[in-house]
Amino acid sequence: MIELRQLTKVYGDDIVAVDQLSLRVGAGEVYGLLGPNGAGKTTTLRMILGLLEPTSGDASILGTRVSTAPLQMKQHIGLVSASAGLYQWLTPREMLRYFAIGFGLDQEQTGRRIRELSQLMELDSFLDRRCANLSTGQSQRVNLARALIHDPPVVLLDEPTRGLDVVGSKVVIDFVQLLRESQKAIIVCTHQLEEAERFCDRFGLLHRGKLKYEGTLAELQTETSLPSLVEIFLQLMRDDAATAGTSPESAMVPAP
Repeated sequence: MIELRQLTKVYGDDIVAVDQLSLRVGAGEVYGLLGPNGAGKTTTLRMILGLLEPTSGDASILGTRVSTAPLQMKQHIGLVSASAGLYQWLTPREMLRYFAIGFGLDQEQTGRRIRELSQLMELDSFLDRRCANLSTGQSQRVNLARALIHDPPVVLLDEPTRGLDVVGSKVVIDFVQLLRESQKAIIVCTHQLEEAERFCDRFGLLHRGKLKYEGTLAELQTETSLPSLVEIFLQLMRDDAATAGTSPESAMVPAP
């Protein structure tokens, strides 16, 4: 479903944000693209979305390449981002209709998708209430529904639980399980490593733009002899600091 081939982004002459990143994500798979702030996670998502032009390499979904068909590529993707807000003076119904029209759905398709998502995400009780009056959990449900309005085969989640309480985080975790059952291909970008262990099938560990480790949690534990993603990352940073001849603390400073 998703394939990245040697995807690279360089700023200026020598700032490498993403360094020859290659990976694949299949239908019904949740892939955790993990790393500290500055590791290259969001830059990678922006290149997949066609918002940022790669320096080299390419990304494709179902054979559609972002380098040759960026608009068609966007039709295949639903994005959930912690930085995305709601239009406060619209209702959830109006918001979903607005985005459905933007994705080219006709009136009948729009009505059907709103009904389906309202039931799926339990929006019925506040579907016609202004977004300004929604709770955090309700707003998050609307954001998640918005990402699915055009029924995309791929969903990208960028720090989806940032700033959420326990209830809001559970909404996101349940949503990811729903996507898996619907055979979507999912990439979750987060630096919340312990949380990622709960719902990701495979992991790609980014550090300074490079994919350092990839595999299931069991495979990573076997490869590193370490018990958790947190421990693996701490060891990775210590190794990086030793190679560079710097302190471990400086190795944890995000790359630009």
